[in-house]
Amino acid sequence: MRRLPVALVLGCAALVSPAAARAEPIATVFSTTSGASVQLPDSGNGGASLDLGRITLGGGSSAIVYVSGLDAHANVPVTFTLVDPAGSPFTMMSAEILDPLSDGFDALDPQPQPGYVPTGYSTSNNTDGLSFAWNSGLARSAAFADGGAATLEVDEDSNARDMLAFHGFSGDTQANVTFGLRDNAGDRGFLLRLSVDGQADPGGSSTPEPASLLLLGTAAAGLLWYGRQQLV
Repeated sequence: MRRLPVALVLGCAALVSPAAARAEPIATVFSTTSGASVQLPDSGNGGASLDLGRITLGGGSSAIVYVSGLDAHANVPVTFTLVDPAGSPFTMMSAEILDPLSDGFDALDPQPQPGYVPTGYSTSNNTDGLSFAWNSGLARSAAFADGGAATLEVDEDSNARDMLAFHGFSGDTQANVTFGLRDNAGDRGFLLRLSVDGQADPGGSSTPEPASLLLLGTAAAGLLWYGRQQLV
């Protein structure tokens, strides 16, 4: 299996103290392929939300966002403008959490890992405490600038991965994307991978939203909550 190295440029964020890092999440976008570009917001991000700015992803491209400093158990809204270029359009954008191997919660990770996972990271399982703010009620949507919204498919109830897949892009458009992130341990450095048309179906136990949440019975929800919240 080929692992891809990741170069993360933290810039001035690397100069702040650990206490400051906990107060303000650090996010640095790294393009792993050509066709991806990022325009970061002018203002910094506080501990309550994360604005990734404007991200353009040509068909087949991907970008990685390094996130650290989230408060433990905090449900943090993530927002950004996603551009689907006319010259290299895509139909689906997926967001996936990649967990640091250094935290030691990797026994349930599937093997072999996908080839796109960088060295030092793995796909997110149900015991590592990282999630898309699972069961928090935070919005998950991609609203198109010209009206309408993408359909959403979710895989976060299996140990294979934590992934959101937004379907329905058609090129020469943009969408306001929002979802949540949570790090139950707090102050870890993990990766958020954004990719387009790389995987048509999240796989695993993927289900459409919001039906995947609305159809959960109380007992089932309790069991899943225990698994997702195992890291305290």
